[in-house]
Amino acid sequence: MDLIKAIIIAIVEGLTEYLPISSTAHMGFTANLMGLKEDEFLKMFQVSIQFGAILSVVVAYWKKFFDLKNLQFYYKLAFAVIPALVLGYIFDDKIEAVLGNQIAISSVLVLGGVVLLFADKWFKNPVINDEKDISIKKAVTIGFWQCLAMMPGTSRSAASIIGGMTQGLSRKAAAEFSFFLAVPTMLAVTVYSVFVKTWGKGTPNESKGYEMILESQDHIIIFIVGNVVAFIVALIAIKAFIGVLNKYGFKPWGWYRIFVGVALLIYFYYFK
Repeated sequence: MDLIKAIIIAIVEGLTEYLPISSTAHMGFTANLMGLKEDEFLKMFQVSIQFGAILSVVVAYWKKFFDLKNLQFYYKLAFAVIPALVLGYIFDDKIEAVLGNQIAISSVLVLGGVVLLFADKWFKNPVINDEKDISIKKAVTIGFWQCLAMMPGTSRSAASIIGGMTQGLSRKAAAEFSFFLAVPTMLAVTVYSVFVKTWGKGTPNESKGYEMILESQDHIIIFIVGNVVAFIVALIAIKAFIGVLNKYGFKPWGWYRIFVGVALLIYFYYFK
């Protein structure tokens, strides 16, 4: 993978990480369409550049993240992220096995799109419009909903936003809490993928993520530039998403998922 292709994948990550359309699916499809070999470094790169994307949330909502007087905010995130940490660790190998199955991911993309078409009708009467009104119990429940995104193609953002709406959150409040929850979740995933996880386990080339990054100057540059690009693009995408969500709801994203999912199913079934 050269630097230009890495930048393209990072742009896709930044655009899709906080949208309910699955960043994992879009990065996988993009890499496939560019003809990239699905090696361990590519897999690790797609996971690790989420670090850049999560930093964009911290910057966009810096007053929230650095308000040390609001300890409840940190408690909520700490408890809400536990389900993803536990279940993600348990099912890590199974999740990785699905990452290369583009037919399965495309199918999930379509099914998720259908759900989004009806989401606005199902949750018409929100009672919570601000993060401060979210209880720890509701935060943990949203954390369990987030775990649905362990199936690639589901979208962590979509799962946690819909989870928030089931708990009475408005679309805006649910989206913002989904952004907040992404920070500890994606930080944990990035740290795990770079420093803990052994990629290519059982093969002659098995190695830690940081070992793959440090094995060449090209890999170091790709890793750094990828995170910077993902950060910049995600920072723009966050604000745009809130505006579109408030004005149009989930339907545009639902139709988008269905259209792209069907197109990709045709492509991967008939031409790959």
